[in-house]
Amino acid sequence: MRPILFRDALLVDPVAAEPERADLLVAGRSIAAIGAGLGAPDGAEIVAAGGCLLAPGIVDACVFRADIEAAVAGGVTAALLMPDQNPPLDDPALVERALRLGKPRVWVHPLAAATRGLEGRALAELALLREAGAVGVATGRRAVADSAVMLRVLTYAAGLGMVVVAHAEDGALAAGAVATEGEMATRLGLPAAPAAAEALAIARDLRLAREAGAALHIACVSTAEGVALVRAAKAAGQDVTAATAPEYALLNDHALMGFRSFARLSPPLRQEEDRLAVRAGLGDGTIDMLVSRHDPRTSEEKRLPFADAAPGAAGLATLLPLGLLLVADGALSLSQLFDRLARAPARRFGLAGGRLCVGAPADLVLVDPKAAWRIEADRLPGLSGNTPFDGLPVEGRLRMLVKGGEPLCGAPATPRRDEAGRFGDGRAERS
Repeated sequence: MRPILFRDALLVDPVAAEPERADLLVAGRSIAAIGAGLGAPDGAEIVAAGGCLLAPGIVDACVFRADIEAAVAGGVTAALLMPDQNPPLDDPALVERALRLGKPRVWVHPLAAATRGLEGRALAELALLREAGAVGVATGRRAVADSAVMLRVLTYAAGLGMVVVAHAEDGALAAGAVATEGEMATRLGLPAAPAAAEALAIARDLRLAREAGAALHIACVSTAEGVALVRAAKAAGQDVTAATAPEYALLNDHALMGFRSFARLSPPLRQEEDRLAVRAGLGDGTIDMLVSRHDPRTSEEKRLPFADAAPGAAGLATLLPLGLLLVADGALSLSQLFDRLARAPARRFGLAGGRLCVGAPADLVLVDPKAAWRIEADRLPGLSGNTPFDGLPVEGRLRMLVKGGEPLCGAPATPRRDEAGRFGDGRAERS
């Protein structure tokens, strides 16, 4: 592999208070040096970053499909695959197969099914699934309804040192619902469930995790009460982390207006006070991770009456620009964004990556944060293009993706001009 020297990049290390403008050298499969005016080794590829962002590759902690094209387009170098596959990841051979799905372009890390067939009754062979390569255990798209079974899952996982990823939704309360109770669901006449369905599930699983001494991860927090419960548990010293998706920080249930089936999600969109609480939780670290929850659906599954449409959205290709939108709105700093996108998931699930420092894996994204474009559902890369953000103008384009020291896409970036018309390296713009 040729060394790669990034010249004059804005380095975004999640642990740094502020990004630093400097050079970064990749040699082999790791970061070899960081500093100003680094020399280029013989044969090195030199990338003129011109002040574009250079950050750790995204570690997406929740995808439902191993959609490699969408992952590469979105700057994702590693993805945690939920066990809701066909068949579910409840067998060591299936976990081993899932590990190979993304090679050589994306690291795919499977999560083991907590119960056989994800049916919520008999425990899967978690020890064998861990040996096969599972990095955690997950309940999938549904919560385990039986508290006794959930306690056994947590206890077994604790003994194996595995994090349990829980879907937070009371199944009995949410049965048949496609929206959150409130004015919007009433006006549209949609079957709805109270937002408390999430809080009840989080409260139960937190209590059971304390009983079992287990590490718990809430797959998606979308309500104000859910954020408050996680915040209180962390303050009490409990081993819990949480994630959310951009939809719950940027949209509320008004996006359902006109029966827009692209906004049919699981969990459903919430009210404005919930959205604001989720944004605050991301900012103060109560919510540790920002994930795509990539669950692409076909046109046949989405272009139906709202209540009949399948829940889910394509999110891999839009995760980074939507995260940058949160930065532009003041909800997160750049360092916080890449902590939520990369460092926190890598730490929680024991994966390499998530840092810009000498010796760290060379999984990197080079992004022009000012490159403007419009999200168009029909033009998103990957398996399908259904997104509630269809038509939204955003900023932030991937210029280059490096995985394990090898460029996957993109070319040396054209240096971006500043307000005075100068390139990032100080050269004047040619007339």
